[in-house]
Amino acid sequence: MKKLQQTLALVMIGLMLSSCVSVKVASDFDRDVDFSAYKSFAFYKPGIDKAEISDLDKKRILRAIDAELLAKGMTKSEEPDVLVSIFTKSRERINVYNNAWGWGPGYYGWGWNPWWGGYGGVSTSTSTEGTLYIDLIDADRKELVWQGIGRGYLNLNNMEKKEERIKEFVNQILERYPPGVQQ
Repeated sequence: MKKLQQTLALVMIGLMLSSCVSVKVASDFDRDVDFSAYKSFAFYKPGIDKAEISDLDKKRILRAIDAELLAKGMTKSEEPDVLVSIFTKSRERINVYNNAWGWGPGYYGWGWNPWWGGYGGVSTSTSTEGTLYIDLIDADRKELVWQGIGRGYLNLNNMEKKEERIKEFVNQILERYPPGVQQ
């Protein structure tokens, strides 16, 4: 029983840590569109200008999108097939941790007990959850044809980790483009 409780505790801690690292991704698209016809792209400046993030972060995101689309065989063009726009949202989360768990006397005698503290107290931390929307707009019809959404936690204090995290967001979102193609 004690081994089972310890194993379950480790699994829960692992799930909590991995949920903070991963990017949750979703996408939607117009099912009537032939995505194989899209060979070129350009950035849609009016949409990008509305994104409420720093210009430096916009550049990081656009460079990552550029690299991903070029790797998919698309080309940048002055007369593109699709226009790329972005939208971002973020929110601060406050996490409260009750550290009162450990070894000691419990209901069934001595052993592991989540209600008796080897470590005491409550601690808090804050984290930023960010959402990145990548929109692909048919350049001729001026209609949204594909949208990818990525949601996850950001590290705003370390610029190198932040840049890597942005690349990870963009990569995982654009893995779903074009729709129907498994990478």
